[in-house]
Amino acid sequence: MKTAVSIILILGLIGASCSTEPKAKVKKEISRQDLVEIKDGHYTEWYPEKKQIKYEGELNSKGNREGKWNFYSQSGNLLSFSFYTDGKKNGHCMVKYPNGKIHYYGQYRNDQMVGEWVTYDQKGHKTIKQFDEGLKDE
Repeated sequence: MKTAVSIILILGLIGASCSTEPKAKVKKEISRQDLVEIKDGHYTEWYPEKKQIKYEGELNSKGNREGKWNFYSQSGNLLSFSFYTDGKKNGHCMVKYPNGKIHYYGQYRNDQMVGEWVTYDQKGHKTIKQFDEGLKDE
């Protein structure tokens, strides 16, 4: 009888250790803080694993964006840039499609689209819109 009980216990332990259920993968959560570096007023944000820069630009003494800010794809291609003054978009802005072709470009003044904005669809067809300061034309 003891032998039968021992065999049942051994088979139960073997069965439990050979479970067909997938084991839970332990994945370390990466917080945004782990991906951001600010050194001497230069802001750099990385994609996970810190192999490629995602955003970069300068911060002024108040911590606001200043000057040219770039956004990159995970493969390192420049996808967009905008110019800032004290945290507000001021100046030229350009955005590209993932394939590198221009999607749109134009000017900002105090976070408002102004002047001529040019947009290209995926096939390269061009559309131009005019924006008056403070008023968005449709």
